Amino acid sequence: RVTDSHDRRVIIGILEKFYNHEIVNDPDYKFSESGKYYAPKDGDYDSYLEYIKSLPILTKPEVFNMHSNADITKDQKETNQLFDSILLTEGTGGGGGGGVDKDEMLCEVSGGIIAKLPKNFDTEAALRKYPTAYKQSMNTVLVQEMGRFNVLTECVRSSLINLQKAIKGLVVMSQELEEVASAVMNGKIPELWMGKSYPSLKPMGSYVNDLIQRLTFLQDWYDDGVPNVFWVSGFYFTQAFITGVKQNFARKYTIPIDTLAFDYDVMAEDCDTSKPPDDGAYVNGLFVDGARWDRAKNVFAESTPKVLFDTMPMIQMKPMKKLDIPDRPIYWCPVYKTSERRGVLSTTGHSTNFVIDMRISSDMPEMHWVLRGLALLCQLDD
Repeated sequence: RVTDSHDRRVIIGILEKFYNHEIVNDPDYKFSESGKYYAPKDGDYDSYLEYIKSLPILTKPEVFNMHSNADITKDQKETNQLFDSILLTEGTGGGGGGGVDKDEMLCEVSGGIIAKLPKNFDTEAALRKYPTAYKQSMNTVLVQEMGRFNVLTECVRSSLINLQKAIKGLVVMSQELEEVASAVMNGKIPELWMGKSYPSLKPMGSYVNDLIQRLTFLQDWYDDGVPNVFWVSGFYFTQAFITGVKQNFARKYTIPIDTLAFDYDVMAEDCDTSKPPDDGAYVNGLFVDGARWDRAKNVFAESTPKVLFDTMPMIQMKPMKKLDIPDRPIYWCPVYKTSERRGVLSTTGHSTNFVIDMRISSDMPEMHWVLRGLALLCQLDD
C-alpha cells in the first residue's frame, strides 16, 4: 500500500521499467540485465506458452532491478518467521524437574540485566549543569533524552525485579510478568518493554547491550560536555536532535528556521574530529542497506556479493538556506531506525520508523538506487 512519498517513488520506478516508449520502439528491449525477461514477440498461443515455460522457476531479484543479495535477505526473513512460528507453538510450562531449571535460569538472566543497568539519570542535576540556553539547543535535547531513557530503564528494571519476586512467590505472577518471562526465555524483547522503548528488532541480549551503550553515550555527554561527534543512532527521539542542530544555526545567524534545510558531506575516515564543525554537526553510527559506500570515489556503489550491510562513514550535517544548497547529482537517501522500515503513520505523513532524507552525492541515476532499496539504518538486527 502507498502511505508516503517513498512508497510512491518506488512504485513509479517499477512502472517506468515496464511502461515506457522503449518497450514499443525497441524490439530487443529487456526487463532485466540477464535478458531472460522481455515482452515476447507477436505469435500464436503456443509460442506464448513456450516463452512462459522458458522462464526460471524461481524469480531472481533482477526482475525488480534489485541486487542478488536481496535473495539472502528474503531467505533470512522467511527463516525468522518460521522459527517465530515454532516458538509460538511451544508450551509455557515445564514437566518434572524442568521447571526448577527454568526458574533458576530466569533469575540468573534477569539478575544479570539488573546488575548491568546503571542508576536513573538525575534530570534535575542535568538541567542545572545544562540549563535551557537560547544559542545551545543541545542542552534541552540532552535533558529530554535522559527523561525518555529513565522511563524505559525503570520499566525494564521494575519488570525484572517483579519477575524475580513472582518466581519466589512473593508477588502474583500476572499475565504481564508471564509474557516477560516467556520473552526472556526465548531471547525476545518483551512487549512490556517495547511499549516504552525506541524501535528495535534485536534479540534481547543485543538489545540490552545496545541500551547500555545509549545510556553510556548520554552519561559521557553529561560528564564531558557536548560531543564533537554525535552517535545519531543512540538517540531515543532523533528528530529532536535534528531540530536542535537546525535551531542552533537559525539563532546564530538570525534566520527563520523554516527557510533552512540540510546539506550533507560524507567525511574522509582521517577527518579531524578534535573539535566540532563551525556550523551543523558531525554524526556517525549509520549503516548502508542495499548498497555499499565506495571510500575511494566517495559515492554509493553496488553491494559486495553476500555482504548485506556496510558501515557509513561520518557525515557532516550542514544547515543552510534552501536557496543556497548547491545543485549536484544526488540521491535522496531515507534514514530509518530499523531494517523493518515501517511503523505507525505519524502526523508528519511519515512512518515513526523514518528519521530524515539525506542528500548524498551519487554518480548513478536516482531511480537506480530507489529500485535497489538503498537506505541508511540506525541499527542492525543482530
